[in-house]
Amino acid sequence: MTERPTTPRDKALQINLAGGRHGIFAEIGAGQEVGRWFFRVGGAAATVAKTVSAYDMTFSDASYGPTHRYVSRERLLAMLDREYALLLERLDATRGATTAFFAFANTVAARSHSRPDHAHGWMGVRFQGEPRSAPSQIVLHVKLWDADNGEQQEALGAAGVNLVHAAFYLHASPAELLTALLDELSADRVEIDMIEFSGPLFANLDNRLMALLLVEQGLTEAAMFRVNGEVIDPADALYKRPVLVERGRFRPVNRLHLAILEQAGARFRSELPAGAAEPLTLFELTLRDLERKEHDDHADFLARVDALATLSGAVLVSRFSEYFALAAYLAELTDQNIALAAGVPAVRRIFDEQYYTDLRGGILEACGRLFSKRVRLYAYPTRTGPHAKILSCDDLELPAELGGLFTYLRANGFIQPIPAAEHSYFEIRSSDVLALIRAGDPSWESLVPAPVASVIKQHGYFGCPKV
Repeated sequence: MTERPTTPRDKALQINLAGGRHGIFAEIGAGQEVGRWFFRVGGAAATVAKTVSAYDMTFSDASYGPTHRYVSRERLLAMLDREYALLLERLDATRGATTAFFAFANTVAARSHSRPDHAHGWMGVRFQGEPRSAPSQIVLHVKLWDADNGEQQEALGAAGVNLVHAAFYLHASPAELLTALLDELSADRVEIDMIEFSGPLFANLDNRLMALLLVEQGLTEAAMFRVNGEVIDPADALYKRPVLVERGRFRPVNRLHLAILEQAGARFRSELPAGAAEPLTLFELTLRDLERKEHDDHADFLARVDALATLSGAVLVSRFSEYFALAAYLAELTDQNIALAAGVPAVRRIFDEQYYTDLRGGILEACGRLFSKRVRLYAYPTRTGPHAKILSCDDLELPAELGGLFTYLRANGFIQPIPAAEHSYFEIRSSDVLALIRAGDPSWESLVPAPVASVIKQHGYFGCPKV
């Protein structure tokens, strides 16, 4: 078996020499680094129908229509629409019977003298699996982390060739396709935090699972999709929006999860400034929990998010072990307020020093990173049994040396207690719900929202017999 090529040179050469594919490269914002590889290696006439780079906004609008944001998913799709249609219009009659057509496009804001901050862009390829077949498509969002403009262009060129080659040769193996996107690169140079597959070649592919694999394979720290399954760019989703997030295993999501979220949301909204946008609700699933091996990870993941799909908001899959890492990530994406909804047991873990032994400043550094001016933690009370006392965050028993730190955070509103909703929810634990489901005890249905119960029964999730 011949090893697949890994360098952009070998990949471009393989495509050129193989023949049978012909297409357009449309690149805006960081040179024509992808198309250039196909010319550098020789034999480009077999592959390249046209290269184009409409840098000037007037020229870009004339070709692809007006837009408010030139580096956006909308602009990328407009580029793919026009260039692919143009290819078919001009060449299908003469070459369509023997040629599989494709259009590659990217629109990128690279580092420059006028834009010294981090670079990012959109990249995609629309392609036929065989001549005259309906096209399939891969679209992704990239962040370029090199400090030098030239290095960013080089990385973009390699990533683009990787995408084109993977689309042609690895579309039947999506997990391998993802790995190949960073051939000769690393996540320190190119981060891929959103990817979407569509078309007949990917008809049975679940984009939510691909979001999980992006995180699992280390292509990004976090990926996001709406509860309806639409994958989204986190920066676009959180742009100038307040965000309310609850961490959990959600295995399955239950009434206590929703009570915490609803009570925190009510307080959060009441404290937002007048005219603020509606907060985006996030359910965060951390890889730490998803990597537990008592179940089939991927099937179990999809069961959890299908249950969450009965609610409103979005799902964030992340590699963040601690709350301060999550807060820092969100603060990079929005300039609005951030609310963390958590139960008192989770607050207790935040003040457990064993989790911060790798930080030079220990728990003091962790709290400094977590509680910025825009971050608030809303703490839902807890109870250990039906007749036990209800405990708020002010009832936490902390070591004496941490008492002053907690008092400071409480006094300044960084941590705020919120009232309980229905007291019967205190004893709900997802592990107990799961055990009842597997035991065939129908009482589990009263512990989760009715739409969640319906989904679990309909699909036979978590060991539940299908209805």
